[in-house]
Amino acid sequence: MKALVITKPGGPEVLALQEYPTPEISGDQVLIEVKAAGLNRLDIFQREGNYPAPPGVSNDILGLEVAGTVVKCGPDVTDFKTGDKVCALLEGGGYAELVSVREGQCLPVPEGLSFAEAASLPETVFTVWSNIFQRANLQPGETLLLHGGNSGIGITGIQIARALGSKVIVTVGSEEKGKTCLNLGADSFINYKTQNFEEELQNEGVDVILDMIGGEYLAKNINILKTNGRLVHINAVDGSPTRLDIKKVMTKRLTITGSTLRSREYEFKKQLAKEVQKYVWPLIESKQFKPVIFRTFPFSEASEAHRLLENGTHTGKIILVR
Repeated sequence: MKALVITKPGGPEVLALQEYPTPEISGDQVLIEVKAAGLNRLDIFQREGNYPAPPGVSNDILGLEVAGTVVKCGPDVTDFKTGDKVCALLEGGGYAELVSVREGQCLPVPEGLSFAEAASLPETVFTVWSNIFQRANLQPGETLLLHGGNSGIGITGIQIARALGSKVIVTVGSEEKGKTCLNLGADSFINYKTQNFEEELQNEGVDVILDMIGGEYLAKNINILKTNGRLVHINAVDGSPTRLDIKKVMTKRLTITGSTLRSREYEFKKQLAKEVQKYVWPLIESKQFKPVIFRTFPFSEASEAHRLLENGTHTGKIILVR
């Protein structure tokens, strides 16, 4: 098969389309003919040599989410058959013609969605459901603050939280991105380049914060959380070292947590997929939540797609298509 291979750690230009061994499957694995693959910021870190794949997963091929057609099933597969259209959460290997994955990490492509739209779902939807609804237990009527509202995680969180009855506030880097978030269902936005979100929200407060910035955001997040508020970290773009006001955490009875998804055990991902299919797929089918694709690129233009991902001007997902 052909695959986009990292020829050496570096910039977007190190991605090259090359011949690569076809994956073998066994047990409860399925072999998927990839029609589309979603891009994620972690792909950049791995391409640069700063985020190695989990043990047993090749570092050569990027790609954490795909959509395509099942072309072969292992002997223990029970939920899918050859010809099924699926999307899947991967540990890696998605930038290729074929990829193998255990069936518990696959979901049927929602009715009416293209392969490109379906490929945009697994990484963001699994992350949002796991962190906002499982870990933070966001409830109807509560207020959610999403940092990076125009990101793939952001646009997913906006739509699911609003559909399930919560108020959503986002931080963004431009008025244009903020208006896009409003159109997707956000109640309001804060332009972090011209406004201080801590000052803007000091009186109102929020119940749950999903943060991918870290650093100096920690103290600000603590200050605007209501009593019994929950703060969930999924990245630390501004770094990890910071000071924490323990007294405020105690007096406001706050919960501070965080998680990563890629290295989690299979049984967790399998159970998470079941919840996503039960609670989120109906929102897609009823058009309360729709994938937002910023742009698609053919696999042969993956380097250009990575350059666009790096410059951060997009709102929504960037997808490779075959």
